[in-house]
Amino acid sequence: MTKPMLLAEFTRLPPITRASVFDGLSGAIDLVAEAAPEPHRFLRYQWFAAALTAYGGEARTLLVEHDADPVIALPMIRFGPGPARLAAVPGSYWPFRSFPASEAAGEGAFNALVDGLGREINALRVGPVCDGDAALEPLLAAARAKGWLTLDRFVADSWLLDLAAARIRGEWPRNSTLRKNRFHEKHLAEQGTLDWQFLNGADWTEETFDALAAIEGKSWIAARTDGSDAKFTATGHGAFWRMAAQDPVLAKMMSAALLEVDGVPAAFSFDLATGDLTYAIANSYDPAFAGHSPGKLLTYRNLMRAMAMGVGRVDWGAGDSGYKEEMGAYQGPAIRDWLLVRPGLPAMLGRVLRHIWERSGQRPASPVIDALAEPAI
Repeated sequence: MTKPMLLAEFTRLPPITRASVFDGLSGAIDLVAEAAPEPHRFLRYQWFAAALTAYGGEARTLLVEHDADPVIALPMIRFGPGPARLAAVPGSYWPFRSFPASEAAGEGAFNALVDGLGREINALRVGPVCDGDAALEPLLAAARAKGWLTLDRFVADSWLLDLAAARIRGEWPRNSTLRKNRFHEKHLAEQGTLDWQFLNGADWTEETFDALAAIEGKSWIAARTDGSDAKFTATGHGAFWRMAAQDPVLAKMMSAALLEVDGVPAAFSFDLATGDLTYAIANSYDPAFAGHSPGKLLTYRNLMRAMAMGVGRVDWGAGDSGYKEEMGAYQGPAIRDWLLVRPGLPAMLGRVLRHIWERSGQRPASPVIDALAEPAI
């Protein structure tokens, strides 16, 4: 009879960290996103699938596993001439273009990621993304340690609102602001019955998105631009958000405040929430009701509701700093676009072209020239 081995007699093999590349989007993306830091948990399979549907491209996924557990998932699409072997992380430009990495992903996992990239491509674009991004920073460190060239171009400054601090102080919004808002709401109601709605999860229907698109179609963005930056119209990013909402987890993260006047959509404020952080994606209003600031009224209501629900921070992204500062926002991390270029000939060419990449971005604001700077997003 064979004597059974004792547990102490087994030798535990060292953990194995490896990077593999798969055609298409890996189903493991959701597993990694669920284990990522909260601000990155919207970077799910459907997020990238929506980007491919809306903006095109054929994806491959570089998956890093540690002891067979997926810890990093980096989707990428090729761009530029085929022989150049250039790739970019797909996605919507806002809140940012990054990739999910588990909080358990250590230095070894990012080293494996860089080695995997080196076997597949000559350069990777990541961004726009804020300084300090939880996935990008360790990737940059690992790439630089292995001799990769890292190039960045400035896009814009972000704007943040600390609702947790405002809740503790109990002084936001100011009483004078509340009085002014009540005045405008009273006179806005003279144009019809006001219906304030808050939408989330299962509320995301084609009709809901149509209401948001209708407001944008009448807004300044349609009147003063080509409309390509609109979030919900057919000529803007509507296809992306409609497809993203097909994931029940993403649909629950997405919320909107909607104001209708006598049944007519008049203003909206649209957000994406992960944990206690909310990304303010877009807001707009029908200029037919502009006399009493429906957009600002709705934004205040939406923020006050978020504060009551325990939201701690609002990331407003770039642009329109005037009204954001008026509401209490402050300048946050810079938003940049990054190129990571493989050592050797690609890095040599990258150094030659560095200034072209840097000049293709925006100029950082300064006390002297910030009035001349144009919004980048």
